[in-house]
Formats: sequence, structure tokens, C-alpha cells
Amino acid sequence: MSKKPDRMTAMQQIIDAVKQEFPLYQEDTFVCGPDNSCIGCPKKLMELVDTDLTYWEHQISRGVSPTFDEIYQFGKMCKNIRRSLVRNNRIPA
Repeated sequence: MSKKPDRMTAMQQIIDAVKQEFPLYQEDTFVCGPDNSCIGCPKKLMELVDTDLTYWEHQISRGVSPTFDEIYQFGKMCKNIRRSLVRNNRIPA
């Protein structure tokens, strides 16, 4: 039977997955589309993810463990933002 990760490890796994999948630090990430065909605003959503990601990386480096609710909220937010990025053709499905 596999052992579940502790809270810090679980949050770090989510952070690593987001960094790998989301185009966080590419040139066109924080640029609005010229034709205003966006569904939602990918620019604002990426800024939100970047802010929370930076916050949690700092908290983990300080040794502050997230609560289960914070892990759930961050994971849910990233899942919803991923869905929006797919809808706007920023990342593949």
C-alpha cells in the first residue's frame, strides 16, 4: 500500500505540475490578445496563478505547511485556470 504525501509535499507536487504545464514565463503569456476573442482573461488568470505560486513557494521555503483546505483551493483554482487556458488555445488539451 502506497503512503500518501504530507501536506508540504502535496503542495509542492501541485506547484511542480503547474510550472511544467502552464506557460508562466513565456513572452506572450502576459499579453492581451489583439482581436479580443478571449473567453475570460488569460492574462489576469496567469497573473493570479503566478502570484499564488510565488506565495506558496515562499511559504514552503519558510517551512509553513499549508492546510488541507488551502491545498484543495489552490488545486481547484489551477484546474479551473487550466480549463480556461485550453478554451483560449493557450495550452493543448
